[in-house]
Amino acid sequence: MHQVDTGTGSKIARARAAAGVLPLDQILRDDCIRAMSQLPDKSIDCIFADPPYNLQLGGDLFRPDGSQVDAVDDDWDKFDSYASYDRFTQAWLAQARRILKDNGTIWVIGSYHNIFRVGSAIQDEGFWILNDIVWRKANPMPNFKGTRFTNAHETLIWASKSEGARYTFNYQAMKALNDELQMRSDWSLPICSGAERLKDDDGAKAHPTQKPEALLYRVLLATTKPGDVVLDPFFGTGTTGAVAKRLGRRWIGIEREPKYIRVARERIAAALPLDESAMTVMPTKRTAPRVPFGAIVEAGILPPGTVLTDAKRRWKASVRADSSLFCESVEGSIHKLGATLQGAPSCNGWTFWHVEHEGRLESIDTLRQQWLAMQPAG
Repeated sequence: MHQVDTGTGSKIARARAAAGVLPLDQILRDDCIRAMSQLPDKSIDCIFADPPYNLQLGGDLFRPDGSQVDAVDDDWDKFDSYASYDRFTQAWLAQARRILKDNGTIWVIGSYHNIFRVGSAIQDEGFWILNDIVWRKANPMPNFKGTRFTNAHETLIWASKSEGARYTFNYQAMKALNDELQMRSDWSLPICSGAERLKDDDGAKAHPTQKPEALLYRVLLATTKPGDVVLDPFFGTGTTGAVAKRLGRRWIGIEREPKYIRVARERIAAALPLDESAMTVMPTKRTAPRVPFGAIVEAGILPPGTVLTDAKRRWKASVRADSSLFCESVEGSIHKLGATLQGAPSCNGWTFWHVEHEGRLESIDTLRQQWLAMQPAG
């Protein structure tokens, strides 16, 4: 069961902070600045923040058929002036920077109403902006008055704690998610609707700015690892917590409104975590272990004298004792020889060369995996 702190438990929270204990997988019912101030320094791996947009709507908005648009008019989105919004932004960002680990990152999402002010504050606070992501809504709400372009996107800012920080970015996982194409900074995803859109007891939207789980899935898969702690200081109905639970991340939510907390708790309780093996993603080249071909030869997995061939059996090459290959008076490493024979500028020898095994060709990359499996853990 997910516990909810009521803000009156500040003594407990301060004691936790002093002891370096985090309220993991819990929703803290409190003001975000006060709640963050009671968390330990450098204790959070990733922050996803969906702060108030300060929409400053003037009057009710109606559709052409006369029905009223369920817009954001809650008190939590109202500020007296830009100056008061800026002070609020600077205060919560200062706490976010304090509790974020040196290798952690922060995501902030907003609309044209606030994202430029927030972006400036992020830089003023000392964060280093890595990307701005355009979330292009596949099914945006139309501009009913017909006086401006339809607002069809929101902007996410992704930043590290400093310019030289060593942050998590699962590049290969994002590439795999995007049909083996490098993931770009414009994401086309539908807004939250249908069965995913949470409703209150009266059938109305439980929260006016509920974000789609697909958006948080991409954010957390890209920039966190299983077991990382993700903080959402504007938790709402708990999209961040639900997705974090699915992906095997720990989470902390901060939310003031009891009606949102109730919905979030029910939602997260129903979220099913993925099987541990399903959470594994493709390693980036920076994190993947480097295995020299010679290690395979030395270990006897591929002994000298073995004949390798390409997948189409055009060339045959013999493995030498020093792990070099020899083919038709041409010699070189698995990569260099493969490139030379093809007349190509480069070649991944691990996938180009194959060995005969039980009547079929097998990529020597499978032998590399065998060697890795033989190594002691850690």
